[in-house]
Amino acid sequence: MSRRGKDDEESRMGEDEEEWMQPKILMKPDDQLDLTPEELKEEFTRILTANNPHAPNNIVRYSFKECCYKMKMGVDQLAIHFSMDGNMLHKDSDEARRQLARMGLGEGPSEQNLSEMEIPGEEDLEIEGEEGAEETAKEVPVAKPAESTLRNQFNFSERASQTFNNPYRERGTSTEPPPRTNFSATANQWEIYDAYVEDLARQEKQKEKKSRDKDEKDKKILISEPQATDEMNRVAKPAKIVERMVNQNSYDDIAQDFKYWEDASDEYKDNEGTLLPLWTFKTEKAKKFAVTAVLFNPKYDDMFVVGHGSYDFLKQSTGLICVYTLKNPSFPEITYTTESGVMCLDYHPEYPYLMAVGFYDGAVAVYNLKEKNNAPAFISSAKNGKHTDPVWQVCWQDNDLDNQLNFFSISSDGRVTCWSLIKNELHFTDIILIRMNPANDMVGASMDLACGTCFDFHKTVDYLFLIGTEEGRIHKCSKHYSSQFLDTYNAHHMAVYAVRWNSFHPRVFASCSADWTVKIWDHNYREAMFTFDLGNSVGDVVWSPYSATVFAAVTDDGRVHVFDLSQNKYEPLCQQSVVHKKKTKVNHVAFNANYPIIVVGDDRGNASTLKLSPNLRKCLKDKSYSKENEIAKMDKLLELVREPGTK
Repeated sequence: MSRRGKDDEESRMGEDEEEWMQPKILMKPDDQLDLTPEELKEEFTRILTANNPHAPNNIVRYSFKECCYKMKMGVDQLAIHFSMDGNMLHKDSDEARRQLARMGLGEGPSEQNLSEMEIPGEEDLEIEGEEGAEETAKEVPVAKPAESTLRNQFNFSERASQTFNNPYRERGTSTEPPPRTNFSATANQWEIYDAYVEDLARQEKQKEKKSRDKDEKDKKILISEPQATDEMNRVAKPAKIVERMVNQNSYDDIAQDFKYWEDASDEYKDNEGTLLPLWTFKTEKAKKFAVTAVLFNPKYDDMFVVGHGSYDFLKQSTGLICVYTLKNPSFPEITYTTESGVMCLDYHPEYPYLMAVGFYDGAVAVYNLKEKNNAPAFISSAKNGKHTDPVWQVCWQDNDLDNQLNFFSISSDGRVTCWSLIKNELHFTDIILIRMNPANDMVGASMDLACGTCFDFHKTVDYLFLIGTEEGRIHKCSKHYSSQFLDTYNAHHMAVYAVRWNSFHPRVFASCSADWTVKIWDHNYREAMFTFDLGNSVGDVVWSPYSATVFAAVTDDGRVHVFDLSQNKYEPLCQQSVVHKKKTKVNHVAFNANYPIIVVGDDRGNASTLKLSPNLRKCLKDKSYSKENEIAKMDKLLELVREPGTK
């Protein structure tokens, strides 16, 4: 090496030594925080847990025991990252034995030998050189290169993870084999022809025998049925007469009161009256039901119908319709059993044998009282517009333009529907949809529909009718306007149970509600003319057929309240309990058109008849009684309570 090269090397070594000897300079970024020694000494610990960060910790479940939502404390923190299903065979199974047989082990070795035995592979047999082959043959005398098998990967498991599994039980049945016989024969055309001829002859004999048996059966029916029907007809009418004679003798005192009793104390009481209990109509089938409808027949004054069902959602079952007569208080004349609870009834005004019925399941039906079978003549179904909620009221209307019978129904699903009887089917047309917000005309806005509870059609104006809702409102509607209401009354604070037009005055109607009140309205004004607080939920209100100022209402405490506005504008003339057991509710009331009696139904299935005392029907004794005088009497009352300028 030259001198110059040595000098260069020494100079480089000197520079490296100078670089190592230079002091260290700490470089820090501009945004680094300046911490004090105390802050530098502070330790921050981080705890690692096995909790799943994606597992929800705010799961709540509804507790039926405590009737509230409670947070679920135990949360599943298991997170599976990898999972693979395997296929293991039990060593004592048939499949495992077959695999051992294919491997050449058979069933000779014991379980311990099987677990400890090692089966050599091809790598152990490929040994280079003769010495290696001899040593291998001496060490493993059992294994042979030609019979080497691979280990079954599906029947392999680590010894540490092996557990004893109970074998499956096998169950089998053995049956006797079917009997078998061997048959052999030769057949020619003549034998086949003879067999066909014999079979045809046998079939003809069977047909003749069947026709002969059928003719004999028809003759027996023709001979026996007329005799049976004639005998039944001859016996039925005298039996009914005898039954009514027995009832007349049994209930003679009540029949005398019904015809001739008058409360003599009414002469000394100007503004008070009483109700005399007469008969109580009941049957064993109706004990578990409540009375949901009461109605007198428009043609036969002594007949009335009672509908039985249940207002409790949890106690729904079948229903019952009973037709009673005042001539037979012991048993109903006609009884119909229905698949669902009966909610409402209505007789046709011209055909008193036709009865429209509404059920709790949303169906409507028409019964023909002339027919003896239990099935209705017409019934709606899901295919032809059945309501989705209970039907609360039905009402017959005049025939349509095609002279078809029709009636209306109202339900909690918010529909007022017209049903037409065409041939053997009911055809429906939705007249109006009851909306909470009438301005919302969106099609399909089912959440905006209100629950209809009752309705009533005007006595003289064909297109005008009223609707009561569960929200406490009363809507005045028209058949010609299906998209909007003519007027809306904020009538009550709770559900409206009944709304009735006055029998005489064309502008007056009454309503009752669960808010304990009965209100009298003039439909031209939005404020009630009269308001009466009866101290309990009012189930029904009905105008009397003989006076424009008399009406009756029933309450849940088992009382009947009879008002006469011309006698007393503030309190009822009669306030009387008509039930025998405590906690019995009175649901419905109905006036008889010709007799001075009313019928009330309670929630125990009983229908009680009560006679009105003379003070409750004074107008019938008045010589100036007429429809015009009744209207004038109501107009006079309205002028006394009407405030000028109210609308």
